[in-house]
Amino acid sequence: MRVAAIQAAPVFLDSQKTTDKILSLMADAAAGGAELCAFGETFLSGYPFWLSSTGGAQFDNPEQKAAYAAYVRASVSVDGPELAAIAAAANEHGMFAYLGFIERSTSGTSVYASLAAINPDDGIVSVHRKLRPTYEERLVWAAGDGAGLQVHDWRGFRVGGLNCWENWMPLARYSLYAQGEQLHIAAWPGSPGITRDITRFVAREGRVYCVSVGGVLTANDIPDSFPLKEAALQEGSSYLSGGSMVVAPDGEVLAGPVADEETIVYADLDMNLVLEERQNFDPAGHYGRPDVFRVMVNRSRQEPLD
Repeated sequence: MRVAAIQAAPVFLDSQKTTDKILSLMADAAAGGAELCAFGETFLSGYPFWLSSTGGAQFDNPEQKAAYAAYVRASVSVDGPELAAIAAAANEHGMFAYLGFIERSTSGTSVYASLAAINPDDGIVSVHRKLRPTYEERLVWAAGDGAGLQVHDWRGFRVGGLNCWENWMPLARYSLYAQGEQLHIAAWPGSPGITRDITRFVAREGRVYCVSVGGVLTANDIPDSFPLKEAALQEGSSYLSGGSMVVAPDGEVLAGPVADEETIVYADLDMNLVLEERQNFDPAGHYGRPDVFRVMVNRSRQEPLD
């Protein structure tokens, strides 16, 4: 199976234009022979890059409030037209897709960092909300739940995915390994220094193929209307720099990492290599000890009203 890690910049905080870009990039990936494609964390429609550099924790700061409001306006609903159009494109191309997006909550005024798994035949088959936003991200994203910790069958592989630093969480990874995961999608905002280490580690630990996909974002990608653009520019002109790569179950780097450019990183996967590498280590199989260790996952979707 050929996979495509689509490394690009969103049309920042513009859900319609970013959706249009996603559709174009999916067509490019399909033309390149991809049977599965993946986008970075909250690609639709942008990562909250400004928090660290502009004092995001300042209470009742008018510019921070305005930035948050703009971010919420850029969020989308799972049943909205944006994801519907992307699911239709997946169907057209016969291509499975993993998409990071800003998900609007039931209240309409909080958001999640979510990862949608889109089957070309069945549409959206799961939406994973990031379990624990990292550090300053908690100023913007609400905490998720375990409802989306699922793997899916596609082209002879069992595929699962996590957002960003969730990929450092042993139990989150294990919850996917234990479902028979063989291809792991790691969605990142775009940070090569981190993805280089963890991608190879996950591949070796799980004896899985690991596809890390990140985004890019520069000052030129931030609209002048964004309330904190000037303040953020004082910290430099590049905020996210990609790092997309693909690693095999034996730890071999098949593609990437690629930094500081918009590109599609392709790799061809052989399921037989997963089987071969599981001969000496299978973390949820013959090397597991369910009589000693047990993992329980609450798969309920957490909503404010039953």
